[in-house]
Amino acid sequence: MLTYHTAGESHGKGLLALVEGFPAGFDICEETIHTELRRRQGGYGRGGRQAIETDTVEILTGVQGLRTLGSPIALWVKNRDFRLPQLGDLESPRPGHGDLSGSLKYRSTMRAILERASARETAARVAAGGLARQLLSRLGIEVFGFVTRIGSAKLPILPQAEAWFAEMDGGNSAAVENLRKMRQENELMGLCSPEAEEVAKKTIDRAGEEGDTLGGMIEVRATGLPFGLGTHVQWDAKLDGKLAQAVMAVQAIKGVEIGLGMASATLPGSRVHDPILYDAEKAATRTLGYVRPTNHAGGLEAGMTNTQPLVLRAAMKPIATLKKALASVHRQTHEPVSASWERSDVCAVSAASVVVENVVAFALAAAVMEKFGGDSWEEVQTHWEMCQKMGILG
Repeated sequence: MLTYHTAGESHGKGLLALVEGFPAGFDICEETIHTELRRRQGGYGRGGRQAIETDTVEILTGVQGLRTLGSPIALWVKNRDFRLPQLGDLESPRPGHGDLSGSLKYRSTMRAILERASARETAARVAAGGLARQLLSRLGIEVFGFVTRIGSAKLPILPQAEAWFAEMDGGNSAAVENLRKMRQENELMGLCSPEAEEVAKKTIDRAGEEGDTLGGMIEVRATGLPFGLGTHVQWDAKLDGKLAQAVMAVQAIKGVEIGLGMASATLPGSRVHDPILYDAEKAATRTLGYVRPTNHAGGLEAGMTNTQPLVLRAAMKPIATLKKALASVHRQTHEPVSASWERSDVCAVSAASVVVENVVAFALAAAVMEKFGGDSWEEVQTHWEMCQKMGILG
């Protein structure tokens, strides 16, 4: 099984991702991981921490040169802002954080809780995702995340971007690069018009001036997926459940939907389920020939992929650390006070889109290894090619 765990504190020496189950004989590109870490630090509305940190990864174990050995891979992201020994405790818990619940649960200081609960931890998750997405890409699977809303400001997808998504589903690598370029040129990491971007940036500016924060919506699409990642046979093996857990476990994410998601509850079945058609021409090219004119299911049925693009959306709440502090109580005296304030962002939806994209990539890579896996990369490729001849790759 391909899994990972993370360790580290926000202002500790650094963050560690320990990846297990990655096949041997795979040549890693460090720059791919560095690129994802840089993207996580970007976006409009970020705070001062991003000016301090310049995240890069050091691969401590599991490789010889940059070729994997099949043993656990330790990915280390050093913190430049290491000052945990000098930091004191908070005087009052912050509403929306784990300060109060965690300190009561562990009988500890609130500092001990916030250091681990901090979204700084997601740098390690992005490093793990930056490794996993390389495995996917070499099998023709691409994962792409972007922002669709900031607070009340919508960032509608441009028609050109939708056209590139269709080409991306057809295996066009140029379309993927075009989408990445479009996203890179948008400070919010959306695929919207400059006018929509400007409205959203003004919304962030206004919230910052008022001492407030903003959340938003993120969408992730994955293409090139074969039939049958995940399974229906046990509740905890369904891929949609695994994806939901991976995404909901990202700090500040409060909702996840796949395909039509919540909207499917308001529509009749005739407008929700995707008809199944047969394309004889596709069947003649060593695929099974089954096609869908729509993708309301978002690429998953009964916990399994159906070769349609995966479409997943996540809702991020506003960051809970506000300059315009909410009411709280003093931890020692229990007197009413304003909540403590720690340096934070006004809006981190852009950064969250990178995190969500990478945790989705890791969950998909784990599903690929579960179905096609082996101890070595050569075995994985052999199993993939065998299934390609059978037609189940779509």
